[in-house]
Amino acid sequence: MNIFRLCGDLSHLLAILLLLVKIWKTRSCAGISGKSQILFAIVYTTRYLDLFTSFVSVYNSFMKVVFLSASYGTLYLMFFKFKPTYDHNHDSFRILYLIIPSLLLSFIIVHVYTVMEILWTYSIYLEAVAIMPQLFMVSRTGEAETITSHYLFALGSYRALYILNWIYRYYTEDFLDWIVIIAGIVQTILYCDFFYLYITKVLKGKRLSLPV
Repeated sequence: MNIFRLCGDLSHLLAILLLLVKIWKTRSCAGISGKSQILFAIVYTTRYLDLFTSFVSVYNSFMKVVFLSASYGTLYLMFFKFKPTYDHNHDSFRILYLIIPSLLLSFIIVHVYTVMEILWTYSIYLEAVAIMPQLFMVSRTGEAETITSHYLFALGSYRALYILNWIYRYYTEDFLDWIVIIAGIVQTILYCDFFYLYITKVLKGKRLSLPV
C-alpha cells in the first residue's frame, strides 16, 4: 500500500458513494447509464471471486465487499426501485461490443491459463472500457448534471492515480504488469476529453456537455 494506491481507492469509493447519493436523494437515475453499471457489476464479480478463496488483508476484503454491495445495490435502484426514471432511449450503447472482445482478449493475453486468472484479466480489460456507455449517454443527451460530473471525475481520477501507483511500485518494488498498465492507460485516455471539460466548465459553475 502506498499513498497513490490509497488515494485511488478512496477516489473510487467516493465515485460510488456520489452515484448512490445522487440516485437516492433525487429518487431518480436520470442521466446514469444502466449499461455502464451492468459492466461494472461484471467487473467486480469476476475480479473479486477470490474473496472466498484467498485473504490478503482486512482492508482488501472490506473494499471488495463494499464495491460488490454498492454495485449490485446501484443496479437494484436503477432497474427496480426507480426503474420509471431510467432513460432507456439514450442509454443505447451495445455493450456486447465491449463484453465479447474483452473476453476474447482475456484468453489471448493472460499471465496464467487458470479460471481465476482469466476472469481477473477479463475484469481488467472490461473495466478499461466500462465507462463508454456512460460517456456515450452524456454525448447523446448533450449534458450531465453536476453531481454526475463529479462521479465521473472521481471515477477517472481513481484510474489515473493507479497509474501513478504502478509507476511508484516499479521504482520501489520492481513491479511491472503490462496488462494492468496498458488497460489503465486506455481507460484514462477515454476520460481525457471529460477531464478537460470538467476543469473548464464544471469547476467554473457551468453544466458539462460532451461533443457527439
